[in-house]
Amino acid sequence: MSTRAREADAQEYPLWIKDAVAGCVATAPMTLFMLLTQRFLPHGQRYDLPPEIIIQDLARRAHLHWRLSKRQILLATLVSHFGYGTAMGLFYRPVERYMSGPSLAKGGSFGLLVWTASYLGLLPALGLVESAYREPGRRNLMMIAAHLVWGSATGLLASLFANRR
Repeated sequence: MSTRAREADAQEYPLWIKDAVAGCVATAPMTLFMLLTQRFLPHGQRYDLPPEIIIQDLARRAHLHWRLSKRQILLATLVSHFGYGTAMGLFYRPVERYMSGPSLAKGGSFGLLVWTASYLGLLPALGLVESAYREPGRRNLMMIAAHLVWGSATGLLASLFANRR
C-alpha cells in the first residue's frame, strides 16, 4: 500500500460529517418504509406523503407548479427529503449525549423527537403541512413508525461511523 493510500485510510472525518451521512443514509429505509406502508392505509388516507405535499405546496407558492412535471416534483421531493434527513442527522450527537442505552434505542428516541418537533411544531408553523393533530390516526402511526426506522438507522450508523477511522 502506498503512503498516499495509507494517509487517506487514516484520515479522520469530523463526527458532524459522519452524523450527517448517517442521517442521509437512514433516509433510504425510511422512505421505502413510508412507500410500502402507505399501501396499507385506508383508501381515503393514501394521499401524497408529507415530503411530496411540501414540495407541491412550495412549487405552488413559487408559481412553478404548472411548469413542473410529476417526475420533477418526485425528484425534488427525494432531494429535499434526503436533505432534511441529512440536516436532522447533524443534531443527533448533541441530543444523543443526554440519552442512555444502546444506539438503536437512542436513535429511535431521536427519531420520535424529530417527528414531534417537525409535525407538531416546525412544519405546521411554517405552513408547510397540517399539524399531526389534524391527520388521521393511522397516517400518524405510519409517520411515527417511519421516524422510528429513520432514527434507529441513524443511531446505528452514527455509532458505527464514530468507531471507524
